[in-house]
Amino acid sequence: MNVLLPPSETKAPGGDGPPLALSALGFPELNRRRTELIAAVIALCADPVLARSALGVAASKDGEIVATARLRTTGTRPALHRYTGVLYDHLDVAGLPPAARARAAERLVITSALFGLLRGGDPVPAYRFSAGTRLAGQPTVAAGWRPVLSPVLAGLDGLVVDLRSGAYAAFAPVPAAVTVRVLSEAVPGDPSTRSVVSHFAKAAKGRLARALVATRAQVDDVPAVIRVARRAGLRAERTGERSIDLIT
Repeated sequence: MNVLLPPSETKAPGGDGPPLALSALGFPELNRRRTELIAAVIALCADPVLARSALGVAASKDGEIVATARLRTTGTRPALHRYTGVLYDHLDVAGLPPAARARAAERLVITSALFGLLRGGDPVPAYRFSAGTRLAGQPTVAAGWRPVLSPVLAGLDGLVVDLRSGAYAAFAPVPAAVTVRVLSEAVPGDPSTRSVVSHFAKAAKGRLARALVATRAQVDDVPAVIRVARRAGLRAERTGERSIDLIT
């Protein structure tokens, strides 16, 4: 099973792992595009004023721009400990037992604007680069990744559960994946009062990802995903052949 996650704009600083080595990352077929983007982003961040505009950040984020300019030489952390924010807080990898942490490092696949795809245990530096960044003379981030990522995602083994946000799902589809929406129900028991949510979606998806790596059961179809979700206290409903709604 592979669980696809979005990254996070916020990242833990520092890291005591060795400097970035593309050979240490999963999905080596992505290294050519990774190399191109890393070179372009480092060059961009050599000019903080230009970088602020391209990255869509204020001067208060200049520390992140400096870190991105040095991303080849700074310390790394495993990807699941680098990304922070609501989804990763509820995933809480550090709080999992050792066996579940090992499953998380293999089962969780993060879609990254800079690296394409990362396994949960891949060592990465702190950086600033998102799906919305525009590099001069280059296509959008999604358009640049799509032809490279599509065959890789299509080749993932076993069940794929897609928990990516819309911006990162646009990088490349996974036609056979199980997709998950998170809906809020204003009136309990009344499906007509349901609506799509964003903030709570991150929390629910983090809890589901945690449950999927915590379980020792085989998860190879939609009913199995729903069983795992319900055991974790999530209200899950099947809405199609390969689609699930989580109701909050």
